[in-house]
Amino acid sequence: MWVDKADPSHFDGDRFFNPEPARHPDKTRRSGFLKLLQARLRRDQVAWAPWPAFIENTAYPPPEPGTPSVTWIGHSSFLLCLEGLTLLTDPVFSERCSPVGFAGPKRVRPPGLSIEALPKIDLILLSHNHYDHMDIPSLRLIRQRFPAVHIVTSLGNRAFLMRQRLPGATELDWWGTTTVHGAHITATPARHFAARTLWDRNKTLWAGFMLNHHGRKIYFAGDSGYTRFFSEIHHRLGAPDFALLPIGAYEPREVMATVHMDPREAVQAFKDLRAQRAVGMHFGTFQLTGEPIDAPVAELAVAREAADILPERFFTLDVGQTAQL
Repeated sequence: MWVDKADPSHFDGDRFFNPEPARHPDKTRRSGFLKLLQARLRRDQVAWAPWPAFIENTAYPPPEPGTPSVTWIGHSSFLLCLEGLTLLTDPVFSERCSPVGFAGPKRVRPPGLSIEALPKIDLILLSHNHYDHMDIPSLRLIRQRFPAVHIVTSLGNRAFLMRQRLPGATELDWWGTTTVHGAHITATPARHFAARTLWDRNKTLWAGFMLNHHGRKIYFAGDSGYTRFFSEIHHRLGAPDFALLPIGAYEPREVMATVHMDPREAVQAFKDLRAQRAVGMHFGTFQLTGEPIDAPVAELAVAREAADILPERFFTLDVGQTAQL
């Protein structure tokens, strides 16, 4: 995929890379990959919901118009309602996060809001091109309903989105900035990778985003392993008032540690960022890895207590539940 300009600290002229060294040697990583395949093939149907039966959502009222709030739609998809700005993060409304509709990880609970129930959406933050974050059918339906919605994404994704009949996206390198509807948006480093096929690995970038809207700072981490960049994000951009941090899809650690945080690492990221409050994400929607469905929330509680962080400062929402900002 063609990229015009990118910082050589994470781009070699052909592919993007993580500046931090891998935690495990290649041999261990190959062994970990086999363990991941085994975990995917031997999913515990009791520990990770009666797969693939749906878990019922608790019925929650939609967010109050005009009240700054965050609503968890599921996985890494949130509806953020701010003063004069409404946005979605990595919106995935499809039944599966997969290149095909008949196979691949399937939802265990429906989205907390349907596309039809969404308020007017001004902005979409799109962190990277994995199927559980960049869902083309959902993006097309949202653009069809809200033709003026603007997409801000990471470097290299604009051309692909245009080929998918989703023109006009703004793409950013790490630390690049843009302004949409008065919101100042900075793409932030993450420790992850990108691919939609077997042939395009790391041809596009992955990122988080810091959004500064009338002085309120909201950080969306996208998808990331634990990284030294969390401290640098705080140093460069200040402490977020509210952070959206991934806490799931982390087992087995020997293969997932480089690209996905576990709850203990998410708590450390919260501390590095010096965030005022945070909500956990990237769990409880699609079974991507081996840990039980309830493990991320349970382990977050343990890690939070060990770090002496109050539950109201770093919490999780039920699917469809809204918290005030």
